[in-house]
Amino acid sequence: MKISNLNKNYGEFRALNDINLEIPKGKITAFIGPNGAGKSTLMHAISRLIKFDSGSVEINGKNLNEWKSGDLAKHLAILTQSNNTNMKLSVRELVNFGRFPYSAAKLTNEDKKIVSKAIEKMELSEIADCYLDELSGGQRQRAYIAMIIAQDTEFVLLDEPTNNLDIYHSISMMKNAGILSKELNKTVIMVLHELNLAAFYSDFIVAMKDGKIVKFGTPSEIMTAENLKEIYGVEFEILQIHGKPMSVYF
Repeated sequence: MKISNLNKNYGEFRALNDINLEIPKGKITAFIGPNGAGKSTLMHAISRLIKFDSGSVEINGKNLNEWKSGDLAKHLAILTQSNNTNMKLSVRELVNFGRFPYSAAKLTNEDKKIVSKAIEKMELSEIADCYLDELSGGQRQRAYIAMIIAQDTEFVLLDEPTNNLDIYHSISMMKNAGILSKELNKTVIMVLHELNLAAFYSDFIVAMKDGKIVKFGTPSEIMTAENLKEIYGVEFEILQIHGKPMSVYF
């Protein structure tokens, strides 16, 4: 995925300012930065949830605006912050939706096999026929990831996937992202507020501020006291834990 000269305005406010970025294939890339930095706006722009004013996004060399919606859904999947559904659905019924771009409502035997494998991958087989509103938050989270696995897209976009989760479920979410990338060879892009989760589980970090990309690199390159002070405006101390840079602010 290649992003070139991307701009998005809301009236006189420039939410994205000349964004240029090439997302590494098959890796986990995290967008970090303070509130209002443009992280979610960029996520929504590259997933075509919102229109941008100028610039371009290319997926496999093809301009984003040239993709038909049905074809794009076979290459890119997104889970937004508001991914809950009010419908009375079982886990299996939810995961079935992942096959909609391929077979619509008429699932083939091959679709059903893919759905079952996705459910098994997320260790949900024993509760596949349970309704979502009967599950814990962590179980529902795994069900949505299973739906993404069943959709079988090259790109997986996760907008603040750890928002409102406790530490156990946050770590579980990041491990699931690792499964998508390391085991299933997906390119995972996520918006994160938790710096240490970004540092420990991501391959690359995009640091944003005021609608611009101010830093891009590996966690070791980005997670320095100087960089984080520039991005967030507060003092940080960087610790090394299991060879990963962890931050403490004060």
